[in-house]
Parts: sequence; structure tokens; C-alpha cells
Amino acid sequence: MTTKAPLVLVVENEPKLRQLLRVKLESNDLRYAEAASVREAVARVSTLRPDLILADLGLPDGDGLELIKGVRSREPTPIVVLSARSQEGAKVAALDAGADDYVTKPFAIGELLPRLRVALRHASARGREAAECFEVGDLRVNLLQRRVSLQNTEVHLTPIEYRLLTALVRKAGQVVTHGELMREGWGPQKTEQQHYLRIYMTGLRRKLEPNPSRPVYLLTETGVGYRLIDE
Repeated sequence: MTTKAPLVLVVENEPKLRQLLRVKLESNDLRYAEAASVREAVARVSTLRPDLILADLGLPDGDGLELIKGVRSREPTPIVVLSARSQEGAKVAALDAGADDYVTKPFAIGELLPRLRVALRHASARGREAAECFEVGDLRVNLLQRRVSLQNTEVHLTPIEYRLLTALVRKAGQVVTHGELMREGWGPQKTEQQHYLRIYMTGLRRKLEPNPSRPVYLLTETGVGYRLIDE
């Protein structure tokens, strides 16, 4: 039986950009569907059940943030934002609303496609992460046994360090915002006190990075959050 290629729903009101994306996605073994508004996108998500949504924020009948929140409240479908809004606040708002990643226009297709594939991989792993081990380089995280090792040597983490690391593992390859990490580490009451997060991320890097001052696993996304590499 032949497995269908992943279906990407492109939510974009610019016809020329939709046509470009159709050509690029279909030439890279992805199926394509489109919507030009929030209302059309909601209907197409319901009928098509896409594997991934690639959405602009500036749509003619509403803000893409509302689309993201609406989809995320009902569906686990991964969402990648493709927007001309380059401000850090816009990125944080989209990611906190439930987007998996954020790509700024103008973009290179060589940047966009890997981001889409990371989001698809993350989606395929949902529901299985507790039974799997995450590995990258010399770092290994066994979420079932709650064990972390580096170069085959067990690393002892504090409970908060472990919660922060598992939040990054579950979205490996994608940015996790400061707010998301604060909620994972301390709950909703301390989401504005980011100095706690910086202290604990520094501690994680000291334990997991070969050179904490030049991290290769736990990368900073300036003004937005952190990203754990996945390859």
C-alpha cells in the first residue's frame, strides 16, 4: 500500500505566493491545498484534515492568530507561520498561541522546507514520546525512564532542569518561547520572571554542553526563547 504524501494547507491571500508555494511543495513530495481567508481555512481544516498548516497572519477577514488559537483548541495539527511581521513580539505571540514555528517573509525555500519537515516529524511523534528516547550527538534523553546521559555518562538534573529539558525535547528542532518554558518549569504564576529561566538554562548548559559558552545543543532564539537541535 502506498503511503500518501503529507498534505499542507497554505493559508495565504496573495495568489502569486500561493502559486509559488504550490510548485515548490509539490516538487518536494508534499501535497498542496489552499485557503485565502480565516473563514475558508477553518472550513478546509475541518474537511481536509491537513497534516500541516502554513499560515500568514495578515488575512483579509481576520488575524491569523485567531486562526491558530481556534485550530489549536480543537486539533493537534502542526502550524508554521509565514509572515512579513518580523518583530520579536509578533513571533512570541504566534508561538504562544500554538504555532510550531515562525518563518519571516521574504523567505528562502531552502529555509522553509526544512522547517516544515521538522514540524511534520514532531507531529508524527506526538503520543509516542513517552516510549521513545531522544538522541542528538552525545546527548540522550530517555523520557520513559527519566534518564539523561552525555557521552554514556548519566547526568543528574534538578526537577526544574528536567522539566525544562523535556519541554525542549518534545519540540526538538523548534523554538520554545520563554513563556512556554516558564509555564513548564514553574507554572503560570511566574511567566514574567524570566531571570529564573536564564539561571536554569545556564545550569543546563553547564551540565549538557561540551563548552557552555558556545552551546551546540541548547540554542538561544534572541528575544523569543530556546531551541534544542534535533540533528
